[in-house]
Amino acid sequence: MTDTSQRSRPLRVLAAMSGGVDSAVAAARAAEAGHDVTGVHLALSANPQSFRTGARGCCTIEDSRDARRAADVIGIPFYVWDLADRFREDVVEDFVAEYEAGRTPNPCLRCNEKIKFAALLDKALALGFDAVCTGHYAQVILREDGTRELHRASDMAKDQSYVLGVLDDRQLAHAMFPLGDTVTTKEEIRAEAERRGLAVAKKPDSHDICFIADGDTQGFLANRLGKAEGDIVDESGTKVGSHEGAYGFTIGQRKGLRIGTPAPDGKPRYVLDISPVTNTVTVGPAAALDVTALTAIKPRWCGAAPSGPGTYTAQLRAHGGETGVTAELVDGELRVSFTEPVRGVAPGQAIVLYDGTRVVGSATIASTVRATAGVA
Repeated sequence: MTDTSQRSRPLRVLAAMSGGVDSAVAAARAAEAGHDVTGVHLALSANPQSFRTGARGCCTIEDSRDARRAADVIGIPFYVWDLADRFREDVVEDFVAEYEAGRTPNPCLRCNEKIKFAALLDKALALGFDAVCTGHYAQVILREDGTRELHRASDMAKDQSYVLGVLDDRQLAHAMFPLGDTVTTKEEIRAEAERRGLAVAKKPDSHDICFIADGDTQGFLANRLGKAEGDIVDESGTKVGSHEGAYGFTIGQRKGLRIGTPAPDGKPRYVLDISPVTNTVTVGPAAALDVTALTAIKPRWCGAAPSGPGTYTAQLRAHGGETGVTAELVDGELRVSFTEPVRGVAPGQAIVLYDGTRVVGSATIASTVRATAGVA
């Protein structure tokens, strides 16, 4: 197997430049490898000033300027493409609708699927580009039979393959991740950026949702969906508190519940269930969060779909660890059983399956089976 992050022959490459250090170094490495690179910054907000300011996201006027300066230093052409309408429809509106339905979405994963490797890639191919380059930490491996596989980054501490688990064969064939096969610390990436004269070398990373300007997800949702007072109940259905919108909670949440009645055992309570129909939030002990199995829908495979039951590891959150599972595709749905109970699993989240370091595919969690409380 060969790593194709640098590709053996010169290609026409469109480098998605967010304005951050990773995408700038990725573009520089692609150019240094001999590819014909063009930089593009995606304008994802109709009003960029309403998005994050101060080098915190990937949708601001400052970010666009930072990306342009980096492209000038690298010596590549640079453009800004307006994908605000697609982003609003496919990412922001999807995010709001998922929370309104009581689910917990991952907007970064949706952005990779719908924007960077769908809308952007389609436009790039139509313009004659061979590949889209990003600063993600992951690897595309070319096998001897000509097929490609998505693998974890060489440095597990920076691996971002979870949010790329939605990419299919066609998208992988045109994806380039120049940072994925490098075992370096983030400080070394910043040092490389500084050596290359890139002003973004010391720019802070963004860890929040780019389209929520102040980082207040609950406030953002309340502004979009309005306040809707409802009850917080325990497992028996007894009211123990109230809320201003069930959409403001996630499965496994402990803080911010504002429950006036203490639990009988005096221990903390966690969100166990969110019902948008009755506008209630159910809370209970940590043990009630244990999940032994789940069903996931809308599977996307990074290659051929697996046939029959198989043993894999699974990742349930962007920064979560791996857990052992058995999984099988049944009537278009992914049925997953955990070797040991896991906690904090919420409908709407993505489950990504791995075979060693290879990404098998991903699916959206629809329902879970609890160790003590049946189906959630």
